[in-house]
Amino acid sequence: MKQEPFQYEDGILRLRAWEQYSILAGFTTREGGVSEAPFTSLNLGLHVKDEETAVHENRRRLASRLQFPLHTWICSEQVHGSKVARTGAADAGKGVYAYEDGIPGTDGIYTDEQNVLLTSCYADCVPLYFYAPSHSFIGLAHAGWKGTVQGIALEMIRKWEAAGVQAGDIHVAIGPAIGACCYVVDDRVLDAAKQVVEEVPYRQLSPGQYALDLKELNALICKQAGVHEILVSSRCTSCESMFFSHRRDRGQTGRMLSFIGFKEAGQ
Repeated sequence: MKQEPFQYEDGILRLRAWEQYSILAGFTTREGGVSEAPFTSLNLGLHVKDEETAVHENRRRLASRLQFPLHTWICSEQVHGSKVARTGAADAGKGVYAYEDGIPGTDGIYTDEQNVLLTSCYADCVPLYFYAPSHSFIGLAHAGWKGTVQGIALEMIRKWEAAGVQAGDIHVAIGPAIGACCYVVDDRVLDAAKQVVEEVPYRQLSPGQYALDLKELNALICKQAGVHEILVSSRCTSCESMFFSHRRDRGQTGRMLSFIGFKEAGQ
């Protein structure tokens, strides 16, 4: 059995394997915040009808723990698409206090700049982390089933290739998300997945009902594109109560946050 790449530490899952590259990357849980039910307690999403002041306090608490002030965060308006944008210091602070102020219509962001923290929100969708040592690129992508079949992972890789990065030099980590144990889809979703990989990772449960491994589907897309180094979390956001889950909680729930940034000395 492969070791779980995201290690739990006092309410946060950290991607320890990438710390050797001076990268701070991880994924939050629902623990350690001030939001009240059904957003108990570390809801970091501004678009789920939680009290805005509670979300701001939750974000301040996380910023303090990560030693990345809120004014360095970069957030985007996630629309379940495949748009990927290069970001940097000029975008710092976007979307931190108001969801509509995030980078518009964008589910993937990347940078090669220090002193910014890329962030994205989740409640079952797949968080994708990217790193290219040759160009010091880091990136995040939010991949629900729509973004996955639209090729957001491939779009990130193509953007980097256009900048001179070889696909084989890209490291990818796939964070906690809903697993095949809990993710049941219909023919429409399965047929769309069959358009992007030859062997879709699924099993049939009944006529028209399939258990789909969305994390593995993204891993296969990255492999087809030439990525060799891929870490995949085994954690299921629907099974484990430490996470918010849109499907398990029937839409009334908060959001976790993925994050990635270059660590400064002393962090």
